[in-house]
Amino acid sequence: MAKILDRILMFIYSLCIAILSVFVILLLTDTVPLNLELLERQPFYVGTWVVAIVLLLISIRVFYISISRDRSSATSIDQRNEYGDIQISVDTIENLSYKAASRVRGIKEVKTRIRITESGLEIVVRALVDGETSIPVLTEEVQRLVHDHVEEITGIPVSYVSVYIANLVHSPVIKSRVE
Repeated sequence: MAKILDRILMFIYSLCIAILSVFVILLLTDTVPLNLELLERQPFYVGTWVVAIVLLLISIRVFYISISRDRSSATSIDQRNEYGDIQISVDTIENLSYKAASRVRGIKEVKTRIRITESGLEIVVRALVDGETSIPVLTEEVQRLVHDHVEEITGIPVSYVSVYIANLVHSPVIKSRVE
């Protein structure tokens, strides 16, 4: 709902700015006769032209954005089988990736991102590690588990899994008290 409201507001705003810019351009070209001595001064005249044209171009761009569809991110992956259609949301695949990566011992915090390509799913896993396990071993295990788990559960081919180790988790040091 918020995205629709934002698009409507962008549409109205860009339309108003475009109308205002066109009106100023018409004033400057004497298409609309209006006697303003301020517009006849040379520095103000050139500046007004530049501002009017820039605002017109920006409003056209914002207008285009407000009416165009967002095709870059798919909300689901559609498959068809002999019984009908199947739709699996990208959120579901992100959660499956999260679940598989979280099972690896040594991985502490996980975030996943999914990109849909022609060759299959591209999964990016961002993780924090405990620092006590070999990072190459951890990343290979995360890649294997995420790849196999997502393909097995969804039936969608995974083209590759990229693992980014962001940092180490700093566990609090507990000091024992001697009394």
